[in-house]
Amino acid sequence: MLKPLMLVLAGLALPALATAQSLIEGEHYEVLDNPVETQVEDERIEVTEAFWYGCPHCYNLEEPLNAWVAEQPEDVAFQRMPATMGGDWNTHAFAFYAAQELGILDDLHDDFFHAIHEEGRSLTEPEAIAEFFSDYGVSEEEAKEALGSFAVKGKVNQAHARMRQMQLMGVPALIVDGRYLVSPSSAGSLDNMPQVAGALVERVREERAD
Repeated sequence: MLKPLMLVLAGLALPALATAQSLIEGEHYEVLDNPVETQVEDERIEVTEAFWYGCPHCYNLEEPLNAWVAEQPEDVAFQRMPATMGGDWNTHAFAFYAAQELGILDDLHDDFFHAIHEEGRSLTEPEAIAEFFSDYGVSEEEAKEALGSFAVKGKVNQAHARMRQMQLMGVPALIVDGRYLVSPSSAGSLDNMPQVAGALVERVREERAD
């Protein structure tokens, strides 16, 4: 049974320089009971971040994670997956995929986090989300249409199905190659999560080379 993801930062010590060989299953990462099919259409190694805009730990992970992503070679495909656990979680998942559908996600993502955690804005009502979107070159009407669109609903449902298959109980989480799960507690800290994910990417490379 997959251990629940804890939102605490305590965890077992991580080697100073994590490598594929230094990681221990059950200590630094978990293997999903139900691996999921990756969504990349080529041979790149998929790394997925499961997150919620309202989660302070997810917000604090953004800086080290973004720095890590920027350093990855072309064989790594990074993607974000908003968590869908009901209520505001689902509302923010709709906001994420609506922004993606409108082509403004890259510009908006960090600002959406910042507005919630630094400015105290909940952004949980369609009107408030549409108003926020209007600063990124779309009208409030276009934003509301995207929030209620069939395409966005389908993406939210797909994310929910993937979360259920992974048995994710909390965020943030990094899932490598649809099989390996890294949480704050397993990595020992938020800053360590990208380091552990990187070592697992190395492991996948080695597995594929065999």
